[in-house]
Amino acid sequence: MKISTMGRHIAEGGKSLVRNGWMTFASVSSIAISLFILGVFVVVAVNVDYFAKQIENQVEIRVFLDVNTPQATIDSLQQTMTEMPEVGKVTFVSKAEGLQIMRERMGDSGRPLLEGLDGENNPLNDSFNVEVREPRQVAEAAAAIAAIKTGSNPEPIIKVDYGKGTVETLFTVTRYVRYIGIALVLCLGLTAMFLISNTIKLTIMARNREIRIMKLVGATNSFIRWPFFIEGALLGFVGSLIPVILLTYGYWELMSVSDLEFSYFMELKPFEELSYPLGGMLLLLGVLIGVWGSTLSVRKFLKV
Repeated sequence: MKISTMGRHIAEGGKSLVRNGWMTFASVSSIAISLFILGVFVVVAVNVDYFAKQIENQVEIRVFLDVNTPQATIDSLQQTMTEMPEVGKVTFVSKAEGLQIMRERMGDSGRPLLEGLDGENNPLNDSFNVEVREPRQVAEAAAAIAAIKTGSNPEPIIKVDYGKGTVETLFTVTRYVRYIGIALVLCLGLTAMFLISNTIKLTIMARNREIRIMKLVGATNSFIRWPFFIEGALLGFVGSLIPVILLTYGYWELMSVSDLEFSYFMELKPFEELSYPLGGMLLLLGVLIGVWGSTLSVRKFLKV
């Protein structure tokens, strides 16, 4: 196709948007509203999944040691656990550090209860905090740690705790939350696609006389199609640009409002990691749906 011909098609597509003002407004509005609702659901679904990952990544194994475990054995255990393929990080927590952590968590209300427990009076055990590479491997890693034998009597590991039962329930809940989120986004996406394409089809059908006349005077199918393809793409682009701007600005404001202390119970997905992919997805979806709706509509009237 010649550049001049393509230029003519682009110009005609742009003029059609202006000539058919109300139908253009209806199509752009349909695209903008549908994609905005879809975008809101995507933002919610992505952040729910991000929140679920944060919860899963907080799952760790606590390995409690016998009070008489020598330092050499402690070092050997740490090395053994670090070399396990499921384990990502092993942190030794002495009983003194454990007491300090407990004091910080209990605050002033717990100070009388912990008074006088320093030094030899400390009832806590030395322990390890073990982080796994993959949260769902926590049970496997805990079993492998519990099976470690050093030949000592008694064995240094007296307890391995990872919240058995609670952790499995947590993983089940987060898995179903992800599935529900994906299903809702897919259903809403399909609904938006059909709603938008049908609106654009109505726009093209309202001009079927124009298409028939062009066909009768000898215009080729491709010559007729291209302006409508471009018009559909422009409708999709303009219609999707509106929700992209609104959602990007809204998400930026949501993250910057200091009164919303999300950090206490969850952290929102970083702006750059969400806004750019979401904006690109909505723009591409809008253009594709616009072209698709135009293609389906024009094809019907080319059979004269």
